[in-house]
Amino acid sequence: MTIPAAELTVDLPAEDEDFAADAAGVHPVFARATRSVGFNKLRKRLIRQVRQAITDFDMMKGQKRWLVGLSGGKDSYGLLAILLDLQWRGLLPVELVACNLDQGQPNFPKHVLPDYLASIGVKHRIEYRDTYSVVKEKMPTGATYCSLCSRLRRGNLYRVAREEGCDALVLGHHREDILETFFMNFFHGGRLSAMPAKLMNDDGDLMLLRPLAYAAEDDLARFAAAMEFPIIPCDLCGSQDGLQRNAMKEMLAGIEAKMPGRKDAMLRALGHVDASHLLDPKLFDFSSLMTKDV
Repeated sequence: MTIPAAELTVDLPAEDEDFAADAAGVHPVFARATRSVGFNKLRKRLIRQVRQAITDFDMMKGQKRWLVGLSGGKDSYGLLAILLDLQWRGLLPVELVACNLDQGQPNFPKHVLPDYLASIGVKHRIEYRDTYSVVKEKMPTGATYCSLCSRLRRGNLYRVAREEGCDALVLGHHREDILETFFMNFFHGGRLSAMPAKLMNDDGDLMLLRPLAYAAEDDLARFAAAMEFPIIPCDLCGSQDGLQRNAMKEMLAGIEAKMPGRKDAMLRALGHVDASHLLDPKLFDFSSLMTKDV
């Protein structure tokens, strides 16, 4: 979702708006990045969108240290790079700790992430927990693993965040993730619910943050290609066909192809809810509606 500069609630200094070279140079994460006008525009757009999400949802309030979940996919790599860029420029006064949860998938390339993170000088932790075996044991043959795998991964990341003294777990979910979740709940769960950009965990001691909430998946894919991230495919969930989420992705792609801009409109709609025009008496007190005495 491209947000015009005039609509930003964050004041961007001229040197940040233009991403001009400064005395601090460029963070090592960008050492292999493509040098082109197109890449600079893409980078600036993602930076604006992340800053907008951080501002809209007051993500930095009371925050000193973030655990950034790094799966090895394009989205989490992109999230880390953008946060590092903001931190490098003094625009994100939060300490970052990258964390990968090695879930024990067969043939997982254990060296890729620690080698990459060490090469760019990022504080990190690689945590091993064999959730792969748990998922394979608990789920029947032919069932999709995503839901259970996600819950197990999230629980372990919360634990690591506490152990590392972090205030929040930061994840790389983007615009499409949010929309797909909304329609999965809409079609299959019978409820209006999506992924919030900011959420307190059940124990009330950690925030879950999604700074990429306004970012488009296509932009993140192009950003990852230009940055030459060492992508690690998911052989547990990503290899399965017929997932409900894939069906929602295809549906949204079809709508966007026929009516460009609809994804942005859907995302805006999630931020403009009129409870009195829905059907949930828990959200709006319909019983108190009375006509005026004539």
